[in-house]
Amino acid sequence: MGTAANRKPGAGADHVPSPCISVCTMDAASGVCVGCCRTLDEIAAWSVLDADAKRAVLAALPARRARLGAVAPGSADADR
Repeated sequence: MGTAANRKPGAGADHVPSPCISVCTMDAASGVCVGCCRTLDEIAAWSVLDADAKRAVLAALPARRARLGAVAPGSADADR
């Protein structure tokens, strides 16, 4: 039985993990990070966004990756 004292911080039902993969370089043409495909504003605000806002950012990432030709982290193509 878990108690609040022994749970990991941020492990609640509303925890939305960051898409950051530690490849932090901004693409000047698009204005998004080549690693996570977020804008600077989204990266800066991540720690204060609520779970729904974080999910909205995550939902926008696949289309950005497609426009940039970026490979999604964890995909079969990421290991090439």
